[in-house]
Amino acid sequence: MAAQTLDLRLKWLILVVVIGGVFYLFGSALAPFVIAALFAYLFNPVVQKLERRGIGRALGVSLLFLILTLVLVGIVLVLIPFMERQVTRFIDQLPRWTAWARDIAAPWVEQRFGVSLDLFDSEGLTAMLDGHWKEAGGFATTVLAKVSKSGFAIIAWALNLVIVPVAAFYLLRDWNIVVERVHALIPRSIEPIVVRLTRESDETLGGFLRGQLSVMIILGTLYGIGLWSVGISVGPLIGMIAGLISFVPYLGAIVGVGMGVIAALAQYQDSYHVVLVLIVFVVGQLLEGYVLVPKLVGDKIGLHPVAVMFAILAGGELFGFVGVLLALPIAAIVMVLLRYAYERYTQSEMYQEPGTESVIVVGAGPTERPVTAGAAIIDTQSASVTGTTRLP
Repeated sequence: MAAQTLDLRLKWLILVVVIGGVFYLFGSALAPFVIAALFAYLFNPVVQKLERRGIGRALGVSLLFLILTLVLVGIVLVLIPFMERQVTRFIDQLPRWTAWARDIAAPWVEQRFGVSLDLFDSEGLTAMLDGHWKEAGGFATTVLAKVSKSGFAIIAWALNLVIVPVAAFYLLRDWNIVVERVHALIPRSIEPIVVRLTRESDETLGGFLRGQLSVMIILGTLYGIGLWSVGISVGPLIGMIAGLISFVPYLGAIVGVGMGVIAALAQYQDSYHVVLVLIVFVVGQLLEGYVLVPKLVGDKIGLHPVAVMFAILAGGELFGFVGVLLALPIAAIVMVLLRYAYERYTQSEMYQEPGTESVIVVGAGPTERPVTAGAAIIDTQSASVTGTTRLP
C-alpha cells in the first residue's frame, strides 16, 4: 500500500514537472493563449449574467466583444495620443526637475544634514530620453521601424494580435464545456477535495484579478484627474503610473507622491501646490482603504505585499513574460493550497494529542472550517460519509 501511494505521488510529481517544462520551453508560443485564457476567465461572469437574462452564450460573447472593441477603438483614438503628449511634456519638463534637484534640493539636504549628494548627469539623461523618444516618433513610427528591421518579428506580432481575441472568443464561448471536460479528467478518489480547492481558488483568484484591476483603473483615473485639477501639467501621466503599480499596497501612492511633489516644486516652487498634491493622494488612499478594496476586492485574498512582489519577480525570472502573467494567479492558488495543508496538519496525529478525533471537511466552502466531532471525512456536497479514519 505504501509503495502504491509513493508511486502515485511520484506520478503526480512527474506530471507537474512536465507541465512546468512545457511552460519553460514554449513560453513565448503559449503567451497569447495564456492571455486569452485569462481574458476568458475574467469576463466569464459577465457572459453568465447575460445568460441568466435569456441571452444565448454565443450571442452574449459576441455582444461583449463588440462593446470591448468599441472601448478599445476609443482608447486608441483618444487615450494613446493623449498619453503620448503627456510623455513628451514630461521629457520637456525633465530639465526643470533635474535643475531643481541640483540647485535647490541638493544644497538644502547638504546644509541641513551635512550629506553631500553626488547627482548623476541630469543633462545627459535628459538628452538620452529626449533622443530616444524623438527617434521613436510615436507608436506608428515604432511599428514601421520594426517592420523594416525584422519582417518575421512583425509577422509574429501580428499573428499574436489576431490569435489572442480569436482564442479568447472560443474559450469564452465554450468555457462551460472546457470546465466540464477538465472536471471529468480528475481522479474520482480525490475529486471532492479538488472541487473544494478549485472553488476556493476561483473565489480567491477571481476576487483578486477582477477587483484589483478595477481598483487600479479607478485609482489611476482619480489620481490623474486630481493632479491635473490642482495644476500639475503631467498629472495624468503620474496618476496612470501610480494606478498601474497600486496592486502592491502603498507602492503606487509612494511613487505617485514622490513624482507629484517633485513636479509641483519644479513647476511652481511653492508649498501650496505640494499640499494640494498630498491632499489628492490622501483622499485616494482613504477611498482605496475604506471603499474600493472592501467593496471590489474584499478580504479573501491573503496575499502579502512582499509575496506579490516576489511572485512577479520569480515568475518573470523562471518563465519570462508568461511567468509574469501567471505569477499572481499561481500565487493566489498556492495560498489556497497552503491553507489546506495547514488545515490537514492541525488535524493530523503529528499535531493533535493522542486519542483526539477530528473531521476533515472536503466539500466545504472557504468560510467553513473543520470542526472536532466524529472521526470521519465528510463531503458536504452530498452530505454523506466518504471515508473513515480512526486515530489511536
